[in-house]
Amino acid sequence: MTSDLGRPGGAPACASASIPTRIPAGDPESASAGEPVGDSSGPSSGHSLGTPPGDPLGPPSTLTLLRSALFNVLFFGLTGLCCLFGILLLPFPRRLMRRYVQGWARLMLWLLHVVCGITLRVTGRENLPEGPVVIAAKHQSAYDTIVWLALLPEPVYVLKQELLRIPAWGWMARHYGAVAVDRRGGASALKRMVRQAGTALKAGDQIVIFPEGTRTAVGTRIPYLPGVVALAAASGAPVVPVATDSGLRWGRRAFAKRPGAITVAILPPLPPGQNRTQLLRALSDAIETETDRLVVAAGGPPSAAVDNSVG
Repeated sequence: MTSDLGRPGGAPACASASIPTRIPAGDPESASAGEPVGDSSGPSSGHSLGTPPGDPLGPPSTLTLLRSALFNVLFFGLTGLCCLFGILLLPFPRRLMRRYVQGWARLMLWLLHVVCGITLRVTGRENLPEGPVVIAAKHQSAYDTIVWLALLPEPVYVLKQELLRIPAWGWMARHYGAVAVDRRGGASALKRMVRQAGTALKAGDQIVIFPEGTRTAVGTRIPYLPGVVALAAASGAPVVPVATDSGLRWGRRAFAKRPGAITVAILPPLPPGQNRTQLLRALSDAIETETDRLVVAAGGPPSAAVDNSVG
């Protein structure tokens, strides 16, 4: 089952009109939508101008570059204002900060639709269990660090610890409840991450983690890091793989935001009772197979296989 959000036929009057606050878990009829460090690099709109090396869709048009430039101005300007006003919420309960940040995310997705012509298509929303869950998502784009804030009721990202040192943004992320991990901290950092994420899961939150540990270019694969399976083993929460083709529209370190639909495919939860090696392999196979299908269907290249065995 699918849902197309933000169709180009008419921009909504406000951000929340086109982007849903969440995916109601388990409701297929609703409007839908190691070092386990997602490169959740916070607000980032890419760096390199024009066409990154090996761009699967070729050079962007002049109009696409102009629209991308306008989006960047709005993105950074509004995000800066969001942070300035957001620090006023630090003395208040965490729930208020979460709703505020989720409102920012819906606004950014709406701007991507209106300014850049990027829409969101979500499939498999019926695969999302109710309650706490570990979302193990493919990571091709900065888009992935925004979208789950709009699609889940209580999303909590796993991100790199350095981001918490950013003035204002880092303070807000910490108050929001983001789970940070020190990528150089070894086993102790991994245990701390698992403990913090486990606490969030017990509170009913949904953990979003990027098993690759960084953004990857379309058509490439890297080995998955074992932190996600350590979290699954310690918490007992269901692990839901998620594939995407987001990198075709907003590429890794790319300036251009290309018009078209980004698909987020929520896959069935992995079967319980697997050991860590089996779970990591099953996770990689599920995400990469569906990602390849999405990318090829949208005109991009398939990726090469890698060894995801756990030592």
